[in-house]
Amino acid sequence: MKNNQGQNARQNFQEHFASLAGRVDSALQQLLPAESTPPSVIHVAMRYSTLAGGKRLRPVLALAACEVVGGAAEQIMPAACALELIHTYSLIHDDLPAMDNDDLRRGLPTCHIKFGEAMAILAGDALLTMAFELLSAPGLPVQPARQLAVLNEVAVAAGSQGLVGGQVLDILATGREITPADLLDVHRRKTGVLFRAAVRLGAILGNASPPQLAALTDYAENFGLAFQIMDDILDVTGDEQKLGKPVGSDQKNNKVTYVSLYGLDTARQKARESQQRAQEALAMFGERAWFLCELVDFVVSRDH
Repeated sequence: MKNNQGQNARQNFQEHFASLAGRVDSALQQLLPAESTPPSVIHVAMRYSTLAGGKRLRPVLALAACEVVGGAAEQIMPAACALELIHTYSLIHDDLPAMDNDDLRRGLPTCHIKFGEAMAILAGDALLTMAFELLSAPGLPVQPARQLAVLNEVAVAAGSQGLVGGQVLDILATGREITPADLLDVHRRKTGVLFRAAVRLGAILGNASPPQLAALTDYAENFGLAFQIMDDILDVTGDEQKLGKPVGSDQKNNKVTYVSLYGLDTARQKARESQQRAQEALAMFGERAWFLCELVDFVVSRDH
């Protein structure tokens, strides 16, 4: 299902990924309040954490899903950027001493190390709120019903049934024996739910048909699981310089992961199985889905 073979395919993927991520970065630069906007310190902190780097996977997924169903990716850019703001807010809060207590993120001091705990909490709050400002703003070239559906989708994904709930389950699971089903539930909520929302956002705003939306949802769920399993693996095997954050934090914090539950070899096999299921879900799109197929390969083969 890939549009080319070997080196050409990798080059095409890398170029398209860099193009989408670069457009997201440019949009974020424009959308975030300027550092000089009063009260300045909160906007400095928001921009610091959001613009510090990162792969921009969630907005890229939204844009790619929009493209694969025939939508105009550029027209949904503010909505795609909202996903990156939610992701950044979650990282700021996860890094806090009350959560994972991490000092490094993307190779830089975490938000609370740079600006203090109170300002980091407020920066996260502001980014989450701004995401819904972007999602609800007039001007998206879609039917109001589709914009409302996306608002609801993202709200549920970010709340107690999704991202927040996943963090709660992760905290409750720390230091306890949990079942594979429990671990899957944590990962689906804490990580997978925002990938699912990203793909569905792009598809819905791109006017996807119900069968297209169902196929892309299946893809997104398996993509998210493959990503999280690789995150667990990289926390054991990764290079701190490449990751931009400390390795071994899961073990330090006594967290249950796919590696601690299954071992490295089985964890890798489970990532490959999720990768295959994600790609199989795209069959109905044929060659149009080449980039989404390559994106799963990238996630499973990445070293950071």
